[in-house]
Amino acid sequence: MTGTIGRVVIAGGSGAVGSAFAEHLSESGNDVVIVDHAVPRPTHQVTRFVRGDISDPGAEVADVVRSAEAVLLCVPEPAALVAIGRLVGTVRPDALIVDTSSVKSTVVRALQEVTMISGEVEALSLNPMFAPALGFAGHPVASVVVRDGKRGRALLNLIEEWGARVENVTADQHDRLSAATQALTHAAVIAFGAALAELNVDIADLDRIAPPPHAALLSLLARITSGAPEVYWDVQAANPYAPAARRALSRGVSQLADVVDSDDPAAFGDLLDRLSGVLGPLRGAYRERSAKALRAMTTNVQKETFT
Repeated sequence: MTGTIGRVVIAGGSGAVGSAFAEHLSESGNDVVIVDHAVPRPTHQVTRFVRGDISDPGAEVADVVRSAEAVLLCVPEPAALVAIGRLVGTVRPDALIVDTSSVKSTVVRALQEVTMISGEVEALSLNPMFAPALGFAGHPVASVVVRDGKRGRALLNLIEEWGARVENVTADQHDRLSAATQALTHAAVIAFGAALAELNVDIADLDRIAPPPHAALLSLLARITSGAPEVYWDVQAANPYAPAARRALSRGVSQLADVVDSDDPAAFGDLLDRLSGVLGPLRGAYRERSAKALRAMTTNVQKETFT
């Protein structure tokens, strides 16, 4: 074990992201206190639960914040921005403040202001680039280091011990990349679902004959539509680069339609060749990854059918 941080207050610790951090930080030997309106699951070995709002802290919330080595803000961005401003003068001078917002430009500016006011406060802006239910192991966590320090480094080391990959980026890099990896991806899946709804094809019929790629898209649609809408709304509405991603998606569909409507197979082949270049030297690795994933999906479906 690399080491522990000490007392960690997790605002929003009863939610999906907060729960994941609470569980792992507790198992790593930290003294975890959850601040939330909702009671955490009893499986969490937290030291204390305080019912309250980190963005409008009462006396009890303020007391636990003062005693904390680190405060994690696993709350929606508007609440995080208010909380960051109110933490000044409440957190200990050398505490670590962390947010887990899906968009970084605004929240990182707020954290930078705090570090200028409070000379020793450390600050990190993290974004687990995966659904919390999947666990940290094998998945990337984007990290914007606002102010470096021993507690921030300890947290990043723990995240890597949990099996995740910490990927350091700037706030602008994060938002540009997440517009492509999250906003564009979610928009494509949601648009796929909207197109299916317009085609009005019975899902039972689709399920009977769906080839693996279509089944994979249906699975992604089920995942997104079963999730919390506010999570996907934040990705689309808050990221300043998301509108450009959606417009690019719309133009991509138009390019395909134009090529097919012009009855030009050669142009269609040229389009696919050009798009293969997007993958660069990783094309082969992604092709193999796709084959493995689709084979695994087919195998799992067959097992479910015969059990």
